[in-house]
Amino acid sequence: MPLILGNMRSECVWVPGGVFTMGSDHHYPDEGPARRVEVDGLWMGEKPVTNSDFAAFVDETGYTTLAEVAPKAEDYPGVHPSDLVPGSLVFQMTPRPVDLSDYRIWWHWTHGADWRHPTGPDSDLDGLEDHPVTHVAHEDAATYAEWAGESLPTEAEWEFAARGGLDGAEFVWGDDNPQENGSPVANTWQGRFPYENTEDDGYTRTSPVGSYEANGFGLYDMAGNVWEWTDDWYDDRSSDPIENPCCGPKHAAIEASYDPATPDLKIPRKVIKGGSHLCTIQYCFRYRPAARQPQTIDTSASHLGFRCISRDGA
Repeated sequence: MPLILGNMRSECVWVPGGVFTMGSDHHYPDEGPARRVEVDGLWMGEKPVTNSDFAAFVDETGYTTLAEVAPKAEDYPGVHPSDLVPGSLVFQMTPRPVDLSDYRIWWHWTHGADWRHPTGPDSDLDGLEDHPVTHVAHEDAATYAEWAGESLPTEAEWEFAARGGLDGAEFVWGDDNPQENGSPVANTWQGRFPYENTEDDGYTRTSPVGSYEANGFGLYDMAGNVWEWTDDWYDDRSSDPIENPCCGPKHAAIEASYDPATPDLKIPRKVIKGGSHLCTIQYCFRYRPAARQPQTIDTSASHLGFRCISRDGA
């Protein structure tokens, strides 16, 4: 039965504990090795935190998100001073096919983009009150969770919950891929990424939370719509095999989360899960429970949100 906890505006549902196969050996290397992991039962928000939920938090606390604060020059050596202004990453569709190996072509650091202005300073939340909040960095999500008397889930907790009891299934709804067979069952990209969106699901960007059928645990939007923060540091599991793959998630150290491609910029990264409305089998085939991605903790974007959990029901 749904439960409302603490200050949370969204209802929570009970996710029973159990042992499940975490990860996958069949897709992106960092999803493996697949192994058996045990998690305890928990209460989880049945939907991602919405713009309306987050507005209530900000109204009560006066909180300011990281996207609304100018970055400090000492934290970002080499960054041009003109970019040291409040802002966030916004997806912009390209006018033609592009090199899919360079995400900078469609992601743009946008001055004035934040949770209230999801596509830039001239945008607003009119009509988006029940869409998932975006442009929240990890600190923003964690602060909201603390205010609500809750927490962010670990990667294992999130993945177990997303599977909805379908242990080993490819997707949260089973093994059929809706991008190949039938009509959409999640808000993902339709068409050729990143220059054509056919909007077969009716949405170009985010969709109202709960627009698609819930999984087996009664949780909505565990695939697509927006990526969701977890509280685990990211590491490339494929380069560090697990000696004992049974019954315990391996928690990475903060040092392991640094991006080896930017050795001079040591910004920790957390794991995000679930994929987003930008995911497609052509480019980011990550609207699957096993899929994962690193995200620097100071970074917010127009396709990234979160949901909360409670481990004790208090």
